[in-house]
Amino acid sequence: MYAAHTRTGALRFNFDWSRLFPFLRWRDRVTRASARDDGMAGLTGALIVLPQAVAFATIAGLPPQYGLYAAMMPAIIAALFGSSWHLVSGPTTAISIAVFASVSPYATPGSPEFIALVLTMTFLTGVFQLALGLARMGVLVNFISHTVVIGFTAGAAMLIAGSQIKNFFGLDIPRGTPFFETLHLFALQVGSINPYVLAVSLVTLGVGILTKRFASRLPYMIVAMVAGSLFALGLNAYFGVDTTHVRTVGALPSGLPPLSLPDFSFHGLSQMLFPALIITMLALTEAVSISRAIATRSGQTIDGNQEFIGQGLSNIVGSFFSGYAASGSFNRSGVNYAAGARTPLAAVFASLFLVLILLLVAPLAAYLPNAAMAGILFLVAWGLIDTHHIRLLPRISRQETVVLWVTLIGTLIDLEKGIFFGIALSLALYLYRTSRPTLDTVVPDRDPESYHYVPADNRPECPQIKMLRLNGSIFFGAVSHLQQQVQEMLEAKPTQKHLVVMASGINFVDLAGAEFLAETARRQARDGGSLSFYRMKDSVAETLRKGGFMRDIGEQNLYPAKSRPAEALFPRLDKTICASCPHRLFRPCQTITQGVPS
Repeated sequence: MYAAHTRTGALRFNFDWSRLFPFLRWRDRVTRASARDDGMAGLTGALIVLPQAVAFATIAGLPPQYGLYAAMMPAIIAALFGSSWHLVSGPTTAISIAVFASVSPYATPGSPEFIALVLTMTFLTGVFQLALGLARMGVLVNFISHTVVIGFTAGAAMLIAGSQIKNFFGLDIPRGTPFFETLHLFALQVGSINPYVLAVSLVTLGVGILTKRFASRLPYMIVAMVAGSLFALGLNAYFGVDTTHVRTVGALPSGLPPLSLPDFSFHGLSQMLFPALIITMLALTEAVSISRAIATRSGQTIDGNQEFIGQGLSNIVGSFFSGYAASGSFNRSGVNYAAGARTPLAAVFASLFLVLILLLVAPLAAYLPNAAMAGILFLVAWGLIDTHHIRLLPRISRQETVVLWVTLIGTLIDLEKGIFFGIALSLALYLYRTSRPTLDTVVPDRDPESYHYVPADNRPECPQIKMLRLNGSIFFGAVSHLQQQVQEMLEAKPTQKHLVVMASGINFVDLAGAEFLAETARRQARDGGSLSFYRMKDSVAETLRKGGFMRDIGEQNLYPAKSRPAEALFPRLDKTICASCPHRLFRPCQTITQGVPS
């Protein structure tokens, strides 16, 4: 908000309403064409979430309809108040498992007490998320590297496909089976693949691929879903369901999400406080990782703070509309992007279509085969794997390749731990690199009018002045490495008692780094030398001054740009060594007669 004077002298207050209502920022993107695309993507998302939401609610220990409720109002609020164009919030596998594990010790799953505690935990989760967003803690998302996002995306895509193996092939694999155990059970049951179910899956998959390639203007997912459903209907009509065993989603409960009230008693709040903190971190990590993953493909920039706020508001509101803890859904977000969504209105449309489907055509879900759903999700999963960058990384960086595979495999083992392991390893490698700043020997450019310094590369050096270029910050993690490098250089050429550091690459110095510089300056002075800096940043110099370290280094040893430190140091050099030096690197050296000090 700010005040401005009008011509009459009155104050007129202007307020950036988009700060309170972030959906105003993308309203100009909404056109008739985008609304059509968003509508088709929303319809596809609504059909996709039907069986998933029921399954997720069952995993969470809740009645099936609560999964559908969690996919309605929370998705609308998160879309309107978040920053991602394609993120769709709702129930997820990881959050559902965490909800069940956190609340089941306090109440019987499915009971009214259990539901009330879940709603309380959802409310607290939203409060914590909102508080983090308002505190501008969205900067935390900057520590999720692009490589981690690629690995997490690929791993999550494989989890999506793995969760659908039983439906794609018609096998008996328990719901919630870990990925690698699913592969093991699949290998054991290969001989039991249901050919009718597999046929429905392949028809759906094939129609989707062909539609996407040759009729890209059509909503390929819906076309594939309809084709798979009609094919399954024909198989069941001709051979009979008892022969084909092609199962459908089944009838779903209809109706709007009822209003609800979390348990705000002290007992309920105290019980759910710590579980809500756990769910908060899991949900934010999942939502931000997914939004970042989709943004790398859409070219959007994600505002982490706004995403935290959107997720927080969605869960707060959801707790009053019978929704349990929601987060960014990889299945729905991936489908949303792949289906051509262009603005967050797609998520709003998906929720509205879901309400209409439940109110008007819930019985038709009985004709939607699980195998067709599996075929669609296989197609989505493949589209989420960034094969280009996965092939490219080994040629660019071995360390980044390790981060990629640790994240990917970790995600397959445990969705949340995978992203945490990837972030931790990425940060550890970053700290390792920054703790080893380069310290290269340089010499003056041969052009006498130049102020530049070039790598030594076997060029002759001054026998009394050691010139170094330091690229990197001098902080506690780098001090030991720098001490060792400087010590080795001084021992190799003990006559080089004057150190001149090209300091333009030093971004900051902490307490340990400042102590290191001051100690080096004191040691060089005791040995009859000095420590000087060329082009030190003002911020670094100010840090040294505030800490009193400049008393040891000396203001006179700071040389600005376009000055010549070697010429300033020349009067301090041992002229007998200069007399025997054949190189004459600096202009004052020309005054020294070979073998005879002038």
